[in-house]
This record gives sequence, C-alpha cells and structure tokens, in this order.
Amino acid sequence: MDKKMKVRQNKLQKRLRREMGKAIEDFNMIEDGDKIMVCLSGGKDSYAMLDILMNLQRSAPISFELVAVNLDQKQPGFPEHILPAYLKSIEVPFHIVERDTYSVVKSVVPEGKTTCALCSRLRRGTLYGFADEIGATKIALGHHRDDILETFFLNMFYGGKLKSMPPKLVSDDGKNMVIRPLAYAREKDIAEYAALKEFPIIPCNLCGSQDGLQRQVIKEMLQTWDKQSPGRIETMFRSLQNVVPSHLADTEVFDFKSLEVGYRHGITPSMQGPAKTSDVPEMIDILSV
Repeated sequence: MDKKMKVRQNKLQKRLRREMGKAIEDFNMIEDGDKIMVCLSGGKDSYAMLDILMNLQRSAPISFELVAVNLDQKQPGFPEHILPAYLKSIEVPFHIVERDTYSVVKSVVPEGKTTCALCSRLRRGTLYGFADEIGATKIALGHHRDDILETFFLNMFYGGKLKSMPPKLVSDDGKNMVIRPLAYAREKDIAEYAALKEFPIIPCNLCGSQDGLQRQVIKEMLQTWDKQSPGRIETMFRSLQNVVPSHLADTEVFDFKSLEVGYRHGITPSMQGPAKTSDVPEMIDILSV
C-alpha cells in the first residue's frame, strides 16, 4: 500500500473508531466484563465492526471479551475456508455455526419471491440461541447509520410505522441484548475502509439478484438525496434522536386528551411526558403572552 492510501486508511480508522466510541458511550453498549458475540457475515460491515472493536478493546478503560461467530447457512458454493482462515490470522476467538437454513428458505418461499425476511428471522433465531450457549452478554450486529435510516423509511412507506433499528435493544423474549456499534458510521466510509483493508468479502448469494427489493429502492432514494443535498442524511439521522411526541399523532405515546391551556405544549405536571428539558411542564402566564 502506498503512503497516500495508508494515510487515508488511518484517517478512516480514526473516524470509525471515534464514531463507534461515541455510539458505545451514548447508549452504554459495552460494560466491564462483557462477553460480546460479534456476528460476522463475511460482508464489509461486519468485518469493519470486528476490526474497530478489536482496536478499541486494546485501549479501552474497561475489560471486555470478543468472540466472532459466523452462521454457515449452507448456501451452495459458500467458501467455507475464508472466514476461519481470516479469523485465525487476526487471532480472535471464533465459532462457525452450521445450520442449513438455505434449504428451509428455498422450500418455503415461492420461486421469484424475496427470501430476505425469512432468512433474517431464521438467522436471528439461531444466533440468539447460540449466544445463550456461549454465555455472551451482548450480541453485536454490523448495521450502520444508512441501514437505520433505510429501515425507518421502509417502515414508514410500507409498514405505516415510525420505527427503525435502535442502536441497542433487548430481544422480544428478554434474553438477549443486541448492540449496533456502527450506528453512527456512514456506509460509504465503511465500504472505503473495507476496500483499503482488503477484507476477504463473501457476497450473500442466497437471494440471487432479486432486483427491485424495497430496501434497494429506499437505498437509491437516500443516495440520490445525499448527492443532491449534502448534509441531508445527517439531518435526517439526527431527527431520530430528537423525537417530539406532542407534535406527532400517536395517542398511545402522548396523552392528547389531558392537554391543558396554560402549560408548555399543554403538558401539566401530572402528565407523563418525555424526559427532555424542553418538554418539562412549565406554567405560562397567559396574560403576559
């Protein structure tokens, strides 16, 4: 690697490290003594996640363990040797979990239909169960900022919900804590970093080409916005961290029926409002307005 490329790689590593560190701090993702199961798919995102986590581990003020785990779904032609060889070369503990979810997906999903949803559920269930087996306290997934925004728009456009991928969550059964350390990282930075690091990328070919997937449509929309209006993506992501329930329309999230004139946003001291300083109930002197 020439000097210019090395400088660029170091710059990207520092940026990704800074963004990951900020996400970990903001959401208290990693605590002293954690055993983190790092889910490695063979794609650029999970490779970068593991690389930066290992970098942080060396200088973190707390002690935590990393265990890389790959789910071999038995797709025809899957290069089984690549991940074990790479993980041995970087000297990280790892497990390869073998489950033939490929055959299940192909037997259930009609030809020509998208397999992503079922594949994702089967993969998630298997990994959650394995995390229990090895005593992992956290499960790290490689979703980044663009994934989170894409999921937000997918849910809004096709699901009728304001919902996305949270940087940290507990599974439905309450057994597993899932973290997304790359939540603040941009996909284009991760892609460039992965190329410079020459990670041995393994493409997901279970679904074939599947042109026209809804997520791809959303991805292209966001990429267009990013080119036409630089900074818009950053602004949209910040909006996910600045939710004002009183200015939306969900009656289960905000008590519209109990609003009273004379208080900021109509929120009285007895109402359970958001824990934001801007939404703390404050009596307003109407005569002085």
